[in-house]
Amino acid sequence: MTTRILPAVGDPDAARSVSTLLSQLPDAEPAQPVTDSTQLVDTLARLAAASLDELPEVVLVHERIGPVPALELVREVALRFPAVGVVLITADASPVLFSAAMDSGARGLVTLPLGYEELASRVQAAAQWSLGVRRHLGAGPDQFTGPGGTVVTVSGAKGGVGATVTAVHLALAARASGRTVALVDMDLQSGDIASYLDVQFRRSVADLATIADISPRVLQDAVYVHETGLSLLLAPAEGERGEEVTDRAARQVVSALRGRHEVVVLDCGSRLDSANAAAIEMADTALLVTTPDVVAVRAAKRTVRMWERLQVRKAEETVTLVNRHHRSTEIQPPLVQKITGTRTAGVAVPANFKELQAVVDAGRLHELDARSTVKQALWALAGELGLVGAPAPRETGKQLARTGDRGSLGLRRRTGGR
Repeated sequence: MTTRILPAVGDPDAARSVSTLLSQLPDAEPAQPVTDSTQLVDTLARLAAASLDELPEVVLVHERIGPVPALELVREVALRFPAVGVVLITADASPVLFSAAMDSGARGLVTLPLGYEELASRVQAAAQWSLGVRRHLGAGPDQFTGPGGTVVTVSGAKGGVGATVTAVHLALAARASGRTVALVDMDLQSGDIASYLDVQFRRSVADLATIADISPRVLQDAVYVHETGLSLLLAPAEGERGEEVTDRAARQVVSALRGRHEVVVLDCGSRLDSANAAAIEMADTALLVTTPDVVAVRAAKRTVRMWERLQVRKAEETVTLVNRHHRSTEIQPPLVQKITGTRTAGVAVPANFKELQAVVDAGRLHELDARSTVKQALWALAGELGLVGAPAPRETGKQLARTGDRGSLGLRRRTGGR
C-alpha cells in the first residue's frame, strides 16, 4: 500500500535532503514540502474537509519549522487530525525531548543527520498506526474525522469599539441555528463576557493553563453552560492571573474546544499578548472591530501592521467590521478597507446604543429585542462568516422573531435542566 507523506520543513537545504530520502522509500508518495506551520495546518484542513481519505498517512515536522514551535505544531496536528501519524525530525535525541514529543502526540522521532533505515522505520510505524486509527474512525458515524469546528476571533482596534458585544452575538446567532458553540473570553485582564451575560462562575481559562493534556472531563469542569446553550470559558476574575495563560496553553485550549464544538468564538479584546496572538493565528476568521472615527481607524491600521510584523495574521486574511456606522459619517467602510488593507465585512453595525443600553446594564445581552437593528446586523454578519446554516434574517423584526428568537427560546427550553 502507498504511504502518503507530507514534510513540513522550513529550511530549503533540509527540505531537499528530506525529499531525497523520502523518494527512496518503497511504496512512498512524498508530497512537496510545506515551509511553515500555517501552510501545514491549512493544507491538512483543506484535505480533511474533502475527505478523511485525502489526508496523508504521515506528517514529518522539522524541529526548526516556524512560526509555531515544533512541539506545539505536533500537538495541534495530533489534536485536529487524529488520523495522521506525526513524526518529529530533530537533532536532540535526549530522553527529555523524546518524552515531550510523545506527550505532544508524536508517533515517532527521527534524529539528524537523517539516516535511511531510521527514517524508513519511523515512517512505516506511523503509517501503520494511522491506518489502524482510520479503520476505527470508519466504524461509527459519530467519530471525529474532520479538522474540527470553525474558530473566529474578535479583536478591538482599541478599547470600547464593541468587540465583546460582537463576539457574544456571533455566538448567540450560531447557537440559535442549532450548532454547538463555545464562547471564550481571551481578554484575560479585563474580560467582561461574564458581566454581559450575568454569570458568576469560579472557573476560568487560567485553570487550564497548567494542564498538559486537556481531557473532555477537565474541559467540562472549566466550562459554564449558559441558559442560551452557549459553553462559556471565562476570563479569570483576578486579572493578574491572565499572565498564567501562555501561547502554548492558548493553543491547547482552542484545539480542545474546536474538537468538541462546531463553532468557537473568542473575544480577544484590544490588547495583544502571547495567548490571544496564538488564538488569532489559529483562527479560521480573524475579525477586527473598529468605529468610523479617525482615532479608531488609525488604531485598526496599527493593529493590522503589528499582526503582520509579528507574523500573527496577514492584512488580507483579516476581516474588519465597522461598528456604530452612520450614513452621515465621513469615514465609510470602503475607506476603512483602503486604509487598513483588510477586507471589510459586507455588514456594518448601525450606531444605536439606545437599543443596547437596557440589556447591557442588566447583564442580559442575550435578551436584546429581535427588532433591534444592531442585533439584525450582527446576526447577518454571523451568516456572512458562515457561522450559521443560513444567513440570519435581516428584513424585519417580525421575521427575526419567527426564526432567530424562536431558535433561542427552543434552545433555552432544551438546556434549562442542565
